[in-house]
Amino acid sequence: MIERIDTGPRMSKIVKHNGVAYLCGQVGDGATVAEQTRDCLARVEALLEKAGSSPRQILQAIVWLADMKDFDEMNEVWDAWVPEGHAPARACGEARLARPDLKVEIIVTAACD
Repeated sequence: MIERIDTGPRMSKIVKHNGVAYLCGQVGDGATVAEQTRDCLARVEALLEKAGSSPRQILQAIVWLADMKDFDEMNEVWDAWVPEGHAPARACGEARLARPDLKVEIIVTAACD
């Protein structure tokens, strides 16, 4: 069975299937990549909770940066947020994001209850 949560005409914020939660890409507010990453991860955490999951259950994360020069700054926030011993498989690349003010977008797949 497929369960869709917070579904709109374009997308669902969460899609659950066979014990896995797929989150839509999350962005954050702020002037710096660190601020946007912190806000983005808070949004990811809220969606994981809504899906019956947590940061400890993340299987994979895909991080898009508008500019790879922000890699170290984003990683400082990421490394402080990921629970020790529970780092997911992760990829990070550079992409043009939906708005020019966005610096980071994160897509998460997680196991859920």
